[in-house]
Amino acid sequence: MNFRLFFSLIILFFSSSLFALNFSDNETPEKLAAAIEQAMTDDQALGQVFMLGWVGAEPSPLIMDWIRDRNIGGIKIFGWNTEDTTLLARTVGALQEASLKGPFKIPLLVATDQEGGWIRHVKGSTSETPGNMAIGASGYPRDAYLAGYYIGRELALLGINMNFAPTVDLFTNRDSELIGPRAFGSNPVNVGILGAAFMKGQQTAGIIPTAKHYPGHGDTDLDSHGVLPLIEASFEMLWDRELIPYRMLAAEGLPAVMSGHLAFPQTKAAMAPASLSSWFLQDLLREKMGYRGIIITDDLMMNGATSWAGSLSRAAKQALLAGNDIILFSKTPNLFDPVWTSLSSSMKEDTEFRMRVRDAARRTLAIKLRYLRGDQAVPFIPNLQKLKNGLPDPEGSAFFLNLAARSVTIVKPPQNEQPAVFPLKPENAGRVLLAGQYMDFFKAGKAAFPDSVSYWYSDYNAELLSYARQSDTIIFCLSDIAGVRILRQLEPLKKKIIVLSVLSPVYLESVPWVDGAVAVYSYAPESLAAGFSVITGRITAGGKLPYD
Repeated sequence: MNFRLFFSLIILFFSSSLFALNFSDNETPEKLAAAIEQAMTDDQALGQVFMLGWVGAEPSPLIMDWIRDRNIGGIKIFGWNTEDTTLLARTVGALQEASLKGPFKIPLLVATDQEGGWIRHVKGSTSETPGNMAIGASGYPRDAYLAGYYIGRELALLGINMNFAPTVDLFTNRDSELIGPRAFGSNPVNVGILGAAFMKGQQTAGIIPTAKHYPGHGDTDLDSHGVLPLIEASFEMLWDRELIPYRMLAAEGLPAVMSGHLAFPQTKAAMAPASLSSWFLQDLLREKMGYRGIIITDDLMMNGATSWAGSLSRAAKQALLAGNDIILFSKTPNLFDPVWTSLSSSMKEDTEFRMRVRDAARRTLAIKLRYLRGDQAVPFIPNLQKLKNGLPDPEGSAFFLNLAARSVTIVKPPQNEQPAVFPLKPENAGRVLLAGQYMDFFKAGKAAFPDSVSYWYSDYNAELLSYARQSDTIIFCLSDIAGVRILRQLEPLKKKIIVLSVLSPVYLESVPWVDGAVAVYSYAPESLAAGFSVITGRITAGGKLPYD
């Protein structure tokens, strides 16, 4: 160890956090991380590979114990933590303060799922956005970049320094209710371009982007939260389809990947989940694709992982041996849960496992040293005054409104045909019935058609049919298969029926008889307002369906 690096470590032990200091160019994050890891005990290194969630808006005593006693590497913010964004910022600050009091004064990775659109774990005052499929419909990489940037700016104000986005799963299986509008589209090259742009926007905002769900969750209608999906795709198919975005992002310096609980029986991994497979993580991702960032598991408490491994502690050990650097748990285990004690014991008994954990800790420390230092780094302790003025982001709000407008897609009549339905002016629509399930749909609909009647549908009932019979035009908000069943009940009435599709537009294929259909890709107020603006002709639809 050279003298300057040794002196840096002395400062680390006896003064401020190493993460607040600056060093010469030859003292790389990797070199510093290696020095810190070598100074750690086995349990201290093991703590760095843990990322935990907790239940409740405020930090539980148990998560504080894990930070103080185990010096864990990260925390994960879930939707149940986030209704009050000011409280969330205080919570993040308190957790970081506890971590920075540890023997190495190492800050936490603070992660969440803020993909945009449908998946928005940090709620409260943050922006509701049109989402990935809207970006795919607009087709502009700059939209992806700015979406990542503005989402990242809001997260940074809250002290959140890592985002489990972009989602680069392909829109392959039309029946998937887990992915759907979370995908940029079905073309893997387009998805790679938009994913890379989103990644760069996040990085500009100081956020560590994380691509998911490796190697691809798009070709199944099953949810790995409940079961282990089996995807019958060969390696050749994966290489030329699902893996193209990851190949592109790896070449662009992607810092983090989330491994998915997905099995591909036709590959060398056989029935093992990709998240627990060294073939997927080491042989394919690191060696064949040249990926150099860290790998994080999806939540190990999901059945897709534990059902195959047999227990949570076995899944955790297998995940680390397979090549994951961080193991994620949505809830906080007890301090002496087997998930900790068994891993700690294995480090003492198994040299290969001990070295793998230490390698994972070193990688985790390196990404912290690379991203959590310097002027562009997310502050450890959020500034509540900046938070008050910055959520939602004023510039971001204007951008997301423009994105919503650019992405609206007229699905019927097809764009190559002369529109026979749009624009639909209020004075020509007669008596209008708005049928939907979102308050913002009715709000936007009333603004466009002030004399319309609103009806919140839930299932078949005679009242809906009664309102429909008294109407000349029905504008129906469609978002799922249940809505298709209700919409079909209106077909015999022979009324003019316009569909405003939200989220995935595939359900429009089940109702080809409707007179007109407009697709937006989110139920955010901006998206619904943009959809009605296209219906009435206030703006022109520029979006295209981002799948075949």
